[in-house]
Amino acid sequence: MTQHGKKILDARQKVERSRKYDLRAAIGLVQELSYARFDESVEIAVGLGVNPRHADQMVRGSVVLPHGIGKTPRILVFAKGDKEREAIEAGADYVGGDDLAQRIQDGWLEFDRTAATPDMMSVVGKLGKILGPRGLMPNPKTGTVSPDIGCVIEEIKAGKVDFRVDRAGIIHAGIGKVSFTTESLEENASALLETLTRLKPQTSKGKYMRSISLSSTMGPGVRVDEVAVANALR
Repeated sequence: MTQHGKKILDARQKVERSRKYDLRAAIGLVQELSYARFDESVEIAVGLGVNPRHADQMVRGSVVLPHGIGKTPRILVFAKGDKEREAIEAGADYVGGDDLAQRIQDGWLEFDRTAATPDMMSVVGKLGKILGPRGLMPNPKTGTVSPDIGCVIEEIKAGKVDFRVDRAGIIHAGIGKVSFTTESLEENASALLETLTRLKPQTSKGKYMRSISLSSTMGPGVRVDEVAVANALR
């Protein structure tokens, strides 16, 4: 067995597969089991009691994590005129219109987040098949289509995370790096979980928060006691 494979096996053996940990303990375990030589991301997966095939049960939104996510995203903005200047001054990495759209259609995707002013959606709309599947499509529901483009960029830089339930009813999101303090990761996770609780669809019946798990980029999953989390958020 390679040294890499041994580290994976050792990490998995430290996790009690049948146990659900409280949130802070789970975060601490994820940090303890991080073995990569880089600063791994910490990711959360939340299973919701919704049917995403029903439009009235589609859970999507955004939240500004109090401690950010540990990386500075490359931000692309569709804007023109005064709004183009506003975006540049706010710190956007790429700003433009048809020129950027053409580059994207040609295969260029060297950016992490996108935003747009409402008047540019005729340009952005043509990119739906490229940006949509990658979670990069600007959308009013996540606040990434707005006339106040400077504020949008500032929020993204401050740690704004967009999320959308997938076909299996699961929300996936990054909540920071393993180098963060346990307290910072817990506060980031709580901010996301509180937001998800507020977004519960009225048509969702039964148990809403059905499962929670945490993991680092290379580490094993650690299950979280979703009942305790839900009770704490009430």
